[in-house]
Amino acid sequence: MADDNQNHALRLVVAYAIATLLLGGYAIWRYLMGDYRRILLPASLALVMLVACLMRVSRASQTRLSAYLALIVGYLMLALELPWLNETGIMWLGFAPLLTVLLLPLASAMLLNLLLAPAWLLLIDNRLDVHLALSYIAMTLVVALVPWEQRRQQALLDATNPRDPHCNALAREALHELLASEYQRTQFLGQPFAVLTLHLPQLEMASEQFGNRARQSLLDALCLAINRCSRRHDFLGRQSASTFWLVLPDTSQSGAQMVQQRIEQALETTVLVDTGPLRASVAHCQRLPGESWPRFEQRLLAMTRHLSES
Repeated sequence: MADDNQNHALRLVVAYAIATLLLGGYAIWRYLMGDYRRILLPASLALVMLVACLMRVSRASQTRLSAYLALIVGYLMLALELPWLNETGIMWLGFAPLLTVLLLPLASAMLLNLLLAPAWLLLIDNRLDVHLALSYIAMTLVVALVPWEQRRQQALLDATNPRDPHCNALAREALHELLASEYQRTQFLGQPFAVLTLHLPQLEMASEQFGNRARQSLLDALCLAINRCSRRHDFLGRQSASTFWLVLPDTSQSGAQMVQQRIEQALETTVLVDTGPLRASVAHCQRLPGESWPRFEQRLLAMTRHLSES
């Protein structure tokens, strides 16, 4: 999740930097062509895009302001060039709705595109042609389908993704399904089975006292420490907001206790700047001989509830 956000931010920085270079190169080209009347605006807008790019690089809270600046730069350049394009200007008519959809939420972008339609049509052709207006509306609708389809695909991916969206652990539904499957598999093979229950009370107050970044740091540190102390075929899942289950297939009681000790030692040595060392309550639930799945699940849930309340 964090890697996806970083990659998205990096792509935006690269796009803003390329736009800055293009505007600067366009101003230089106008200078070399001797068209001095059309140099000042692109040169000034190149500086504005540079400021927007620096806002993105610094990861400041004015990321929305940088998007607004980029949108204004695009609008001004389009308004500057459309009157000079004559009949070929229709090829650039889709630039305005495309830029708006990329930089603004879909609803706001669609409303702004409809409000600005008369302005773009007047700039490109003083005779308001019906075909030109229909072309603009068609391009606006086609451009709007792109983020709509992206949101639909993302919603489908989130609905089918077994991973928790906030940490490197299984989501609750996937955890319970895989837990029941592993329980039946190990029971059929006659192998021992154990589950470690972990409760991190710092998560309940981290976002209120230190913000969402501290809460995310806690989640990342906890999952990293647990995964380092577990085996490859063990799997970690998030049972609730602050409780986790580490499923240990083919693990005896002594083995589960050794894993529990390693995790407790790893958490004690993990110190964060805002919240200090990680303090987690850990307990393990071992399958009893001849115990059925509903009975084991009931004991595990009761142990988790007791651990979170104590």
